[in-house]
Amino acid sequence: MKTIKIGGVLEASEMALGCMRDCRIPFEDAEKLVLTAVDEGINFFDHADVYGAGASEEYFGRILERNPGLRNKILVQSKCALIRDTEKTLYIDTTKEHIIESVENSMKRLKVDHLDTFLLHRADTLMEPDDVAEAFDILHSSGKVRYFGVSNFKTMDLMYLQSCINQRLIINQMQLSVAHTTLIDPTDSVQLNEADNVDRNGGVLTYMRMNKMTAQAWSPFQVRFYGGVFMKDDGYPILNSVVNRMAEEKGVSPSAIAIAWILRHPAKIQPLIGTTNKDRLKDICTASNVTISREEWYELYRATLSDEKRAQVGNSNPKPAK
Repeated sequence: MKTIKIGGVLEASEMALGCMRDCRIPFEDAEKLVLTAVDEGINFFDHADVYGAGASEEYFGRILERNPGLRNKILVQSKCALIRDTEKTLYIDTTKEHIIESVENSMKRLKVDHLDTFLLHRADTLMEPDDVAEAFDILHSSGKVRYFGVSNFKTMDLMYLQSCINQRLIINQMQLSVAHTTLIDPTDSVQLNEADNVDRNGGVLTYMRMNKMTAQAWSPFQVRFYGGVFMKDDGYPILNSVVNRMAEEKGVSPSAIAIAWILRHPAKIQPLIGTTNKDRLKDICTASNVTISREEWYELYRATLSDEKRAQVGNSNPKPAK
């Protein structure tokens, strides 16, 4: 598998394994999944304290414990700030105390002495930037976290936080798939309708590229927000037709085409592969050897736009003619 430089400083596999759902499968299967990922060339593993309420990190810690030497071959990332209180609500906590406690608890569950990267899971409306700055300073100086980043931050929130802290943010993890393209839409030069060219997110990817910050793509097969994979969605007939044709032409699966489309972007976006099936993971990893031309990349992108425009027309309720 090819490698990229995360944030220009951290050598990593161009694909990463997202471990959110690992605790939902038998431990032995989760172990085989992780070892398969390593065999396929993946060395970057993404976690969060909220995944399985910590159970996914505990699984991973047991895997590291059972496989001596594995930790030295891989990069481990976790996140905090998103808290699910079943009796109350979903909320966000970026206080100094919570950030430090979360890192220390993740390290215990993962059975590691440091995290290679650590992200704030969501932007926090109540964030006190001095709190975050102090927490990051403590974690970095103590050797518990090497590099920092964020997840789901828009441009101005990202710029503001960076202006308040000493460590450079090297990652922003955001949703992106060939069927969910809002991350890259502001840079599209081929849309012709004025409404399509409204810059709704402030060009966050452009800002990240200017500052050597890596985008990690979560849910790289999904439509909308938690909308399921596009391959099973009847609302994307044009996209699926193009993907299936290219998959047949290149002798790979539709999933490999979807990942190859992300990898083709010059920003060196790192897809987070969330499958819990080791055979599907092997199949997806073939994307590393797939070449997507400019013409093919734009054909896939415009297929999504065509599906979305078709859906808009289909959902319209024109007034009857008088």
